[in-house]
Amino acid sequence: MLILSSPSGAGKTSIAHRLLDLEPELELSISATTRPKRDSEESGRDYHFISSQDFDHLVAHGEFLEHAYVFDHHYGTLRQPVEQALNHGRDVLFDIDWQGTQQLSQVAPADLVTVFILPPSLKELEERLKRRAQDAPSVVAYRMSKANEEISHWAEYDYVIVNNDLQTSVQEIQKILHVERMKKRRQTNLVDFVKTLQI
Repeated sequence: MLILSSPSGAGKTSIAHRLLDLEPELELSISATTRPKRDSEESGRDYHFISSQDFDHLVAHGEFLEHAYVFDHHYGTLRQPVEQALNHGRDVLFDIDWQGTQQLSQVAPADLVTVFILPPSLKELEERLKRRAQDAPSVVAYRMSKANEEISHWAEYDYVIVNNDLQTSVQEIQKILHVERMKKRRQTNLVDFVKTLQI
């Protein structure tokens, strides 16, 4: 399970989409959320957009691997699709915040690779939020006010990337992914293979 986290606007979603295009064995974990759908978003592709009542029902029945309250809305990772992908030998990419990362670290610490993405500067972070043109100025200001708290969790992650350039950042995370796949504990057929080499 590969986790990407960052303050809003630092580029994790753009990096995630590029990784999915380049890594055929990687599958996106699509979070459920109670926040309203943006015009550019599609339910089931970007998020599972659900009501607060449905979200609470899923929490009560243990259907989330993690869930958090972020920017006045609930977000959560549905357990069933993640477990299904992992059981089929696929890697799962998570675009989640530090709260979700902490919860997943308690559920499956040996299966996680965590990457925190930093912006080159706070000024650039604000410019990116404005260029997205997805949020009202008041929402941009609110996201900026929360950036310091989010950035304060960078040291909890395995890897840290400063996203100066999208292509370079994607390449760096691909290297991380490939190295982590080569760790012997993640090569599930290795024990049986080595036995075939031993007399």
